[in-house]
Amino acid sequence: MTYHLYLGMVGDDFTGSSDAASFAAKSGLKTMLFDGIPQEIDLKKEGVQAAIIALKSRMAPVEEAKQITLEAAKWLRAHGAEHIYSKYCSTFDSTPKGNIGPILDNFLEHFGAKASFLCPALPVNGRVVKDGILYINGVPLADSPMKHHPLTPMWDSRLKNLMEAQSQYPCFEVPHDLLYDDAALKAFLTDLDSRHEHYYLVPDYADDEDAERIAAVFGDMLVQSGGSGILTALGQRYLKDQPKAPGGHMPPSQTAGRALLLAGSCSTATQQQIKNFIAKGHQAVKIDADKLMAGTLTADLLWEQVKGSAEPCLIYSTAPADEVAALQQRYGVEPLAAKIEGLMTDLARMAFAAGFTRFIVAGGETSGAVMKALPPDGYLIGESVAPGVPVMVPAGNPAVRLVLKSGNFGDPQFFDTALQFTGKEEGK
Repeated sequence: MTYHLYLGMVGDDFTGSSDAASFAAKSGLKTMLFDGIPQEIDLKKEGVQAAIIALKSRMAPVEEAKQITLEAAKWLRAHGAEHIYSKYCSTFDSTPKGNIGPILDNFLEHFGAKASFLCPALPVNGRVVKDGILYINGVPLADSPMKHHPLTPMWDSRLKNLMEAQSQYPCFEVPHDLLYDDAALKAFLTDLDSRHEHYYLVPDYADDEDAERIAAVFGDMLVQSGGSGILTALGQRYLKDQPKAPGGHMPPSQTAGRALLLAGSCSTATQQQIKNFIAKGHQAVKIDADKLMAGTLTADLLWEQVKGSAEPCLIYSTAPADEVAALQQRYGVEPLAAKIEGLMTDLARMAFAAGFTRFIVAGGETSGAVMKALPPDGYLIGESVAPGVPVMVPAGNPAVRLVLKSGNFGDPQFFDTALQFTGKEEGK
């Protein structure tokens, strides 16, 4: 297969990056994900057509976020990336002092790009942009459950307002009629080019037809940005008239061996998924935060329950918003989060050392904690258990399967589906 790295993506957390990787892979691009900038990898030898570097930049201090994302983007360009894509959440997920604007400003300036588009929409998961407003399942963003997010409560639904609060440069909406009018769109962009050093565009995006149109008219941009939804259309555009990868481009989903399930997300979706898992009679253990903070609950104690269970065991810290708020008030947001993440890392490390081969995880921070437990690696992207939730296979540990999801993703049966999707009997 001819090597050509069409897309070099920089993700602001691990689950968001795996989400992006799944939609790039869906287009037919052979896709690989890295937890941080890789030290040694031959992308040409691997035949990689889309590469994403997962960082932890969403909540990092602004200057740190700018530095680490630019380093990742420069690495991707140095390895042949034709386009740089800044991946963030489909709910934009940023405060007025957030990092999306500064990161993109930095990319435009460093790479000498005139403009970029903002495409957080993910219609398959109910995120669409109409008249410049981001809707979540038909509800404007600022009126959705995201207004109660413990770290990044959303304060506006218009993407222009969200972006201009963070960026040095203006942002312009591209409504549906303009998006599909070639002559008017060309005149509009020519005018913007003449009047602005840099700028951003917010095209309406409600369905696959819109995605294809956005990819057609804006896909040549060097710097691009958004959620995962637009990546399939971009990949299909870049692969047009190109031969398919011989033998397929995805690794197999199933593997033999035991599974560990971990959940730290407190989203409504994850809460329902845990309830369903328990209702079906599966073993699940809730982390008692008070005991954890007091030191009477440890990873060793929980591990005894996990390793002694004949069936897969779910360990979770997930709780309703009011319970989480009370715990954060009692112990502090950062100390509590650090303690829970450390516990999850220890459990994953014990499971990996014991030969567990399947890790099914809910929540961005929890997924990051699990990644700390595994050897540094690149991950080949396989089929998706749910939209935006792929099976990932470490290049250096091909018997292992990882399924890491953002909190809001997946249907109520997600955990059972992931177990069935990744598991197979020994010898088969």
